[in-house]
Amino acid sequence: MDDEIKKTLEDQENKNNAPTAEDIDATKVQLEEEKKATAAALKDLETKAAAIDDLQTKLTEAKQANEASVVELAALKADRDDALSHYLDMAKAANPNIPESIIAGATIEEIDASIEKGKAIVESVKSAMESEAAKTKVPAGAPPRGGISTEGLSAREKIALGIKPKGGS
Repeated sequence: MDDEIKKTLEDQENKNNAPTAEDIDATKVQLEEEKKATAAALKDLETKAAAIDDLQTKLTEAKQANEASVVELAALKADRDDALSHYLDMAKAANPNIPESIIAGATIEEIDASIEKGKAIVESVKSAMESEAAKTKVPAGAPPRGGISTEGLSAREKIALGIKPKGGS
């Protein structure tokens, strides 16, 4: 029984104070596994950090390219506006019979459509004026000379008219 007590005391001592050889070996194995996992995690972390740096570089380049594109787009819009303005001026000069206020638009298609609309208006007004002119024809030259009507004149007025010298006052 003494041996049993000693063994129990040793077991308790071992459990309370000092690890056994098996515990030490198991801890060493666990420590090695954790070292390997830590090394793998560090390597993975380095890979991810490099990828993040690469993505940040690409993001910076993309932002710079975007800024350049915005500037280029603004320049293209200004050039387009100038070209449209010149086209509008040329369209007005090429169509002097259309009122300038009718020719307008923000695109070439709109300007062309307004020119066509203006031509239609001009033709409509022209045909209306021609038909109005045809209705009221005025003979060319002076009206034919004829005698003065004596109708409704008294005898005295008729005599005065007959004695009056011709061609003067």
